[in-house]
Parts: sequence; C-alpha cells; structure tokens
Amino acid sequence: MGHFFRAFIAVLVLITAPAMAEPAPAFSLADSNGQQVNLSDYAGKPVILHFWASWCPACKMGQPGLQALAEQHADQQVVLLGVNFAEDEGVDPQQVLSSRGLSFRTLVKGKPVVELYGVKGTPTTFFITREGEVAGISNAYKPEDPELRDMLARIL
Repeated sequence: MGHFFRAFIAVLVLITAPAMAEPAPAFSLADSNGQQVNLSDYAGKPVILHFWASWCPACKMGQPGLQALAEQHADQQVVLLGVNFAEDEGVDPQQVLSSRGLSFRTLVKGKPVVELYGVKGTPTTFFITREGEVAGISNAYKPEDPELRDMLARIL
C-alpha cells in the first residue's frame, strides 16, 4: 500500500505543479520602414507579442484593448509589439493601425516568426516576461476579456 500511496502523490504533484515557462524564441523582423527589430531589443521588459492581420475582424476588435493595457502599465515598461502576417498584397500594416487610431509598433512579413512560435491563426497573443519566457498565450479578442488582464499580470 505504501508504494501505491507514494506513486499517487508523485502523479498528483506532476498534475498540479505549474508548467515550466518556455523561453520565447528569438527572432528578427523588419517594420514597415525597413528597420530591423529583434525580440532581444526588449530584454528586461514585459512584452505583449500580438500576431494579427488587417483583414481579421477579431484583431481589429481586440487591438484597442491590448494597446490600452500596455499604456496603463507603461510605468512598468510593458511593450506591445505586433507581428503582421498573411497580409493582403499592397497593405501597409502600420498605416492600417494608424488609421484605426493605434500607435503600437508592428513588424511585417511575419510568416517565419509565425512558424517559429507555432501560431495557428489570428489573433494570437503571447505574453513574455522580463526574463524572456512565455508566461501565457491567448486568442482572446474582446477588450473586456479578463483573460487578457490575467495574462498581463503574469508578466508584470
């Protein structure tokens, strides 16, 4: 009976133990102006890494909320960084954001980073700690969704 009990406790610990955070994969992409940006440029800062496309209605709905979260925590150096992919020909993603009244920086031609991060669709948002670890991933798009605040709390 003692072996069964120890095995049960070991399994219980494995099931309830928090998952180990994975390092966020390093990448380099250009923005709309051709300036190269590396994830490592934001080392030591909490990063909200948002994968999106201009034709995505859920992205359009959720982006103001993501920007508001980043702005509310600017004193904690939270960075919102977009990665645009699967974009229509001739679209300038940064101009699309500007036309929507949004100012966060977005990187373009993000397919290599999409593959690196295993992104399956839009919107997908990664929350990366100051230590460069992925603390959470969300597909939430409603600005009032508590999941977004919960994910942000993990990286502050």
